Amino acid sequence: QVELGESGGGLVQAGGSLTLSCVVSGRAFSRSTMAWFRQAGGEGRKFVAAIGWSTPTTEYADSVKGRFTISRDDDKNMVYLQMNSLKAEDTAVYYCAAKKPRYGLGSTLASDFTYWGHGTLVTVSS
Repeated sequence: QVELGESGGGLVQAGGSLTLSCVVSGRAFSRSTMAWFRQAGGEGRKFVAAIGWSTPTTEYADSVKGRFTISRDDDKNMVYLQMNSLKAEDTAVYYCAAKKPRYGLGSTLASDFTYWGHGTLVTVSS
């Protein structure tokens, strides 16, 4: 059983920073590709960032490149999303997601991620 729990969301002014955290239960965490997605309004979940498990490979959506940084701490079973230079359009519910163990970074489609947290709301005021 794998469970994910996000924290760190809140209200921040445009141009500010926020760090999201995701704690993951399950012994296979260190072998799992992890990612952050976000969902705003009536839209579907959109990919934000991902980090591989075998190498520290990362991938980002074009909209957040240079502003967001994903990282992981396998000793603590944690994944982080450092968000800088936040914009109003970054407002969304942010979800932590994990692929099944040993699945590579590869695809960043939401349907390729098996485990999901409940989300944390980030609101950026302009």
